[in-house]
Amino acid sequence: MTTLLELKEKIVRFYGKNEVFITPVIRFLIAFAVFMSINSRIGYMKSITRTPVALILALLCSVFPANCMIFLASAVILAQMYALSLEVCAVTLVLFVLVYLLYFRFVPKNGYGVLLTPLCFQLHVPYMMPMGLGLVREVYSVFAMICGTVVYFFLNGVRENAPVLSGTGGEEDAAVSKIVVILNQLIGNKEMYLVLGVMAATLVVVYVIRRMSIEYAWTVAIVSGILFQSVGLIAGYLLLGITGKTYEVLIGNGVACLAAFFLQFVFFNLDYSRTERLQFEDDEYYYYVKAVPKAFVPGTDKKVKRFGRDEERLSKKQFAREMDIDEDWLE
Repeated sequence: MTTLLELKEKIVRFYGKNEVFITPVIRFLIAFAVFMSINSRIGYMKSITRTPVALILALLCSVFPANCMIFLASAVILAQMYALSLEVCAVTLVLFVLVYLLYFRFVPKNGYGVLLTPLCFQLHVPYMMPMGLGLVREVYSVFAMICGTVVYFFLNGVRENAPVLSGTGGEEDAAVSKIVVILNQLIGNKEMYLVLGVMAATLVVVYVIRRMSIEYAWTVAIVSGILFQSVGLIAGYLLLGITGKTYEVLIGNGVACLAAFFLQFVFFNLDYSRTERLQFEDDEYYYYVKAVPKAFVPGTDKKVKRFGRDEERLSKKQFAREMDIDEDWLE
């Protein structure tokens, strides 16, 4: 554990010194993953479904905030939907307008929550999001997760029904049929409602518990959130008659548990053995405070300067200057 704490402190110091360079790199990697994910799932417009295009867009996003990344990702998705069908593009545009209204009203600074949620769904680890956001963000970040989840299920439905949505027929009948199919991906998707409800409730449970002034609050929050999410999803899938999801839920929550404990080590690693309870007062109140110190190991880097070798032999004046002492003391 001491070695891990020392490594953590070194990484923190390194990031603090090089934040101006590291942050754009992280933004670039996230943006590149997002654009490649879009291209792999709904790559209907071949002219923009290319790695060089994703690289250029990711480079642009690396120097702008997360909201710019959301706008560019939305533009790419709309272009892909237009290549599939004009009706699908129109419905997607309306959906994005509603999502933007929800996002900018409640969580305008949680752009990465919106972007990472569908990305985690595609990587089959979506249950990391309620755990991570509940631990390190505020409770209203649930709206960012909701936006990302709705977009994922919508795009997944489009992908599954692409042959129908791209088909041709009677002009008016075909347009109405496409709109009905695409709207059904939102209105009639019971799995989406189940996942949304359980993940949102999990985020709230984790947030409330980790804010409590109890010992090992984060550990209790993590264990409670994982159990609640696992049981809720498995029970929900059984009630809906959806089979083959149990192992996926268990494995996904196992990965989420590991990720949550990693976040705890990085952001909330406390030493409860040195807990102190303090009491003091002013003219109007008595204060009772419980102080829990962070687990911290000072850096062990040492700089040793050796003297005496011929190639490093110093004069009396140089030695006094190096040791910060009076030269007369060496007489």
